[in-house]
Amino acid sequence: MAITERSNGQQARGQPDQAARPPEGGPAADGPGPGPERPPGPRSLGEMLADPTIRRWLQRGVVALLVLAVVWVAAGLELGVAAAVLVVVGDVVRRSRTASSVEAWQKASAVERKTERQLKALEKNGYRVLHARAVPRDDEGVSDGRIDHLVIGPSGVYAIDSEAWDKRLPVRTLSHRKLFHGPFNKKERLDETHWEAQLASKIISDRVGFEVPVQGSVAIYGPSIPWKVMRVRDVDVYAGNRARGYLRRRPRVLTVTDVERIFQAAEESLPPKYPDSD
Repeated sequence: MAITERSNGQQARGQPDQAARPPEGGPAADGPGPGPERPPGPRSLGEMLADPTIRRWLQRGVVALLVLAVVWVAAGLELGVAAAVLVVVGDVVRRSRTASSVEAWQKASAVERKTERQLKALEKNGYRVLHARAVPRDDEGVSDGRIDHLVIGPSGVYAIDSEAWDKRLPVRTLSHRKLFHGPFNKKERLDETHWEAQLASKIISDRVGFEVPVQGSVAIYGPSIPWKVMRVRDVDVYAGNRARGYLRRRPRVLTVTDVERIFQAAEESLPPKYPDSD
C-alpha cells in the first residue's frame, strides 16, 4: 500500500517518527557551542556484519570455500583454488553488470544535480545541505560509501541518494520489504542506504552529544513511481522530482540552533567524498 503525504503539512502515515529532540538544557538551551565528543571505539562484530559490503564478501568467501572443498576432493588442490577464485571473480563481474545494465550510471551526476537544485530552494526555509559526503567505516576514516545529499533542517536529518534507473522497467514493491526494478531486487541498494544513514547518525550523535536520527531515502529518476512516498526496508522511496516536497511537508522538530550545531558536526565528521563537492 502506497504511503502518501498530506498537503496540510501533517506527517504522512508511515513516515518516520519525529527526530529525537535534545533534552531540556541541551543544544537549544546551551547555544551553538560544541558538544562533548566521545572517543571512537572499535567496531563490534554486529556492526561489521551490518555492513552490506562486508556481508557480500563473507557470502562470496563461504561459497568459494565450498567450491574449493568439493573440487579439491574431486580433482585436486590446484583446480580447487582456481575454481574458488573464478567463483569470486564471476560474482563481482555479475553484480557489476547487473547494476550497470539497468541503472543509467553515466547519468548519475546529472540526477544528483537535479536533486541539488531542489534542495537549494529549501535554504531560505532554514535547511542546510552537504553533498557527496563519505561515511567513514573505521577509526582511520576509510570508506567506500557515500551519501549523495545530507540534509539538515527544521524537519530533521536525511540522507538522500539520487538514483538514475532505466525508465523502461517498472518499479514495484511487495509488503514494504521488497523493491523491484523490473526483475531486479533492490534489497542490497536499500540496505546500504539504510546502513549508511544509521552510521552517519551514530557519527554525528557522538560528535554533538545527543541522539540525531538520520532517515535514509532514495530519489529515483527515470521510471514512473506509482506512489508519493513509500517506506521499504526502513528507507523512504519516491520519484526524484518529489525530493523537495518530501522534506517540506514534514513537521518542525529542530530549532535553528539545533540545525546549525548538527550541520557543523556533520561537516567536520563526514569528509567530502570528492574535492570541492559542496
